[in-house]
Amino acid sequence: MTGRLSNKVALITGAARGIGRAQAVRFAEEGANVIAVDLCGPVDTVRVPPSTPADLAETVRLVEQAGGRISTCVADVRDADALASTVTRNAEHFGGLDIVCATAGITSRAAAVDMSEETWRTMIDVNLTGVWHTCTATAPHLIERGGGSIVLVSSIAGMRGLGGVAHYTAAKHGVVGLMRSLAHDLAPHAVRVNTLHPTNVDTPLIQNDAVRAAFRPDLDHPPNRAEFAEAAARMNLLPVPWVEPVDVANASLFLASDEARYITAACLPIDAGATQR
Repeated sequence: MTGRLSNKVALITGAARGIGRAQAVRFAEEGANVIAVDLCGPVDTVRVPPSTPADLAETVRLVEQAGGRISTCVADVRDADALASTVTRNAEHFGGLDIVCATAGITSRAAAVDMSEETWRTMIDVNLTGVWHTCTATAPHLIERGGGSIVLVSSIAGMRGLGGVAHYTAAKHGVVGLMRSLAHDLAPHAVRVNTLHPTNVDTPLIQNDAVRAAFRPDLDHPPNRAEFAEAAARMNLLPVPWVEPVDVANASLFLASDEARYITAACLPIDAGATQR
């Protein structure tokens, strides 16, 4: 531990696994107290296996193993009132709030002209409105603290178009617009707002039969990890199929720390060059 976030309090949504868990652990290693929020349950229209209470418990174990203090809450980012109550209760528990990572998100696939209204609406509700809810629930606490950092997890789909995921792409572009406006609104309060744009990340959101099959329609069987990797690598300039959750967590740590004290309204790719293809 080098203490880059000593005495800071960080709230992270989607913290039960994947990027959110990596952020929680990495922040704890640098001295932060963590408020971990996750739905820990299914979302309609989503085929990817959901996070579970056991996943959130594992995040707790890893944060405590790293020497951090952690408080957890099962909450849906689509529920603004429940989220605001969670934020207030936990911020009071730790004595304030300094850092926010809006990481919770879902994925699903359908052609733009074929997807159902429910599929579209659920994606926007979680991946865009849920981010807005997270920001509106936490911003007053950062302002009261005298400043802070908000990190919104977008995607390469927030910087370019991708086929078969128009709803996801629209939501992730929307997150960028939200970030840019919030950066203006919150700058007078010394609150910085930035977005991260990962390529594929090695998490359960991509490592499942539904996503693998979408990358390998040429196969007549469920693709294995190696077959998926062969196709996924074509998205990136660097010779890798995906990045690791800790790579996104490290970028989050930089933006959350004083090392980035004058960085706001920025889009930071962690994309192995995917946005340049």
